[in-house]
Amino acid sequence: PWWESYVRVNERFAKAAADVAAQGGTVWVQDYQLQLVPALLREARPDLTIGYFHHIPWPAADVFNSLPASGDLLRAIADYDLIGLQTEPDVQNLTRNLCDTLRAIPLGAGSLMVDGRRTRIRSFPIGIDVAGFKDAAEKAASDRTVRETIAGLRTRKLLIGVDRLDYSKGVPERMEAVDRFFASNPDQRGNVVYLQITPKSRTEVPEYEDLSREVNETVGHINGTLGEPNWTPIQYVTKAYARPVLAGLYRAARVGLVTPMRDGMNLVAKEYVVAQSGDDPGVLILSKFAGAAQQLPEAILVNPYDRFEVAEAIRTALYMPRA
Repeated sequence: PWWESYVRVNERFAKAAADVAAQGGTVWVQDYQLQLVPALLREARPDLTIGYFHHIPWPAADVFNSLPASGDLLRAIADYDLIGLQTEPDVQNLTRNLCDTLRAIPLGAGSLMVDGRRTRIRSFPIGIDVAGFKDAAEKAASDRTVRETIAGLRTRKLLIGVDRLDYSKGVPERMEAVDRFFASNPDQRGNVVYLQITPKSRTEVPEYEDLSREVNETVGHINGTLGEPNWTPIQYVTKAYARPVLAGLYRAARVGLVTPMRDGMNLVAKEYVVAQSGDDPGVLILSKFAGAAQQLPEAILVNPYDRFEVAEAIRTALYMPRA
């Protein structure tokens, strides 16, 4: 039933686009939920140019081909005139997949011929509004939430993580790494606070509700084991904050923890870097499995599956000389 539902939704979007697109116009399709749109759309509107951006990583061919209906999905994506992905490794994975599975013919410069149709594949890494976010961070000192957070820290150093609640973000694993850090650095107990901001998402899905419960239990266990009357090691917040508040909190944090298990790009990593003060910047710890690692190799890159490695990275970041 899930495949029939997927096809039905794609048909609805294709029909709507066919009804409103200008003659000879361009249609952009966003992400895997609508991957079937081009073939459906071309039947009604062969005059259109159709582009696609895939926001999540494109896996290796043997992983992608294990999906049910993977052949239909792969043939559908070959129907686009232009395919955008986050990173060059994603481009390489998709290109190999099309060549190995559909016998696509490379034409050079990212172009392929698939079943007589030409398509182009490019990397277009998503970015942020650098000037706007930098300005927000510089002005955030006047925000009440930011002021009170900084005042509450006193001399303590702040670690910060900001993620929506999703199994791919590695929030429970990150908390276990923070726990490991305190276990191996007892002198830092009472001197470091980890703030995790995780707005809830998809709460109607049982798996996400289970994840929420797991995170809450992990926070409770760590705080109950390590906490003192005047110190709570992990502050866990599930409300969403406006961009200026987040910018100010990033700027106040000595360490930004961005350790998804897998991520197409991850803009939090870029926001954290942009928010920093040039006079006294913090340190970014970044998962090597986030697309952002391709663009930010100067960060401390870690394996998010290894809590010992992440714990050691936290220590390195906290003790890193300013130079």
